[in-house]
Amino acid sequence: MPSDSMDDIELRSIQLQFPSARSLSQEDAGCVEERVPTGQGDVLVAVRGRRGRPAILTYHDLGLNHVSSFQAFFNFSEMRALLDSFCVYHVNAPGQEEGAATLAEDYVYPTMDELAEQINFVMSHFGLKSFIGFGVGAGANVLCRFALNHPEKVEALCLVNCVSTQAGWIEWGYQKLNARHLRSKGMTQGVLDYLMWHHFGRGTEERNHDLTQVYRSYFEHRVNPVNLALFIDSYIRRTDLNIVRELDPARKKETRTLSMPVMNITGALSPHVEDTVTLNGRLDPTNSSWMKIQDCGMVLEEQPGKVSEAFRLFLQGQGYVAPLTENKMATYRQVSLERLDLASKLQNQVQVNSPVWSASAINITENPISEAVVC
Repeated sequence: MPSDSMDDIELRSIQLQFPSARSLSQEDAGCVEERVPTGQGDVLVAVRGRRGRPAILTYHDLGLNHVSSFQAFFNFSEMRALLDSFCVYHVNAPGQEEGAATLAEDYVYPTMDELAEQINFVMSHFGLKSFIGFGVGAGANVLCRFALNHPEKVEALCLVNCVSTQAGWIEWGYQKLNARHLRSKGMTQGVLDYLMWHHFGRGTEERNHDLTQVYRSYFEHRVNPVNLALFIDSYIRRTDLNIVRELDPARKKETRTLSMPVMNITGALSPHVEDTVTLNGRLDPTNSSWMKIQDCGMVLEEQPGKVSEAFRLFLQGQGYVAPLTENKMATYRQVSLERLDLASKLQNQVQVNSPVWSASAINITENPISEAVVC
């Protein structure tokens, strides 16, 4: 009996503690939101960082906004340290921001090209001369369009799951049905399943159950279905970017292509891998790189460490990031040399121009596809 009583006391003293639930709501007090008037209505832009520093401009994917797409990634420890040197401008597509009211029935949603031209109004509003673009999915396509029309205003592009072609019949059919359901019935199970596949690919429930539940709940309760239907309609009516790879130096100036440095990223389990391969084959190999990150579909959520490291190296290669301290640099060199030794055994997938890691001596990968980095 005494032992039973002692067991009861010990059991009563146990307190279970659960980690705080992941939230896709605005939690960054450092973000200042401003509405910017454009030729097709206002857009919401969230600014984070000290203005006047080099600008990073982001654009989100379907079903998301600057909070649900980028907040967790830019709050990742390595990204927070990196962003001390930058000011980030998160652009939301019309009606996609958190808590957005339903757009008027007579509102004509901008085409993809018009969404790209809205960035001109954003730059003028904040006095930006140029920026580094960071886009995901539909947002990456918007940034590509802007960069093609205004190459002097874009210093570099980081593109995640970017599609460079027009919508195929299968995508058009699925998305047209999704848009119809969103208008008439709201967020149906079919639309929800398609959005989860679009962002995570297949097998995500087994791979990361908690994360998928957070996004399922977000899509069900936090997305304005009518506004999303309009964004989807605009996306499936997109035109081909019409960019081509031209290796003849004499003809490069006459070719429509992205002239700025481009980092093209996808996840190995993403449904958009082939789309990024197609884009990679159309880019100039001298200023672009393709990276496929293993064991993930939604790279910013599932592998933020690898993406932030790649993004930091990409910016260093363009001379944007200040060098590390000597102690940090020594540690980084040692880790980098170990990684290079491993990489050299994997068919020389990573090439470095100099034994010293400096801003001018970093190449993430060589293009073409056969020599792409696989993380």
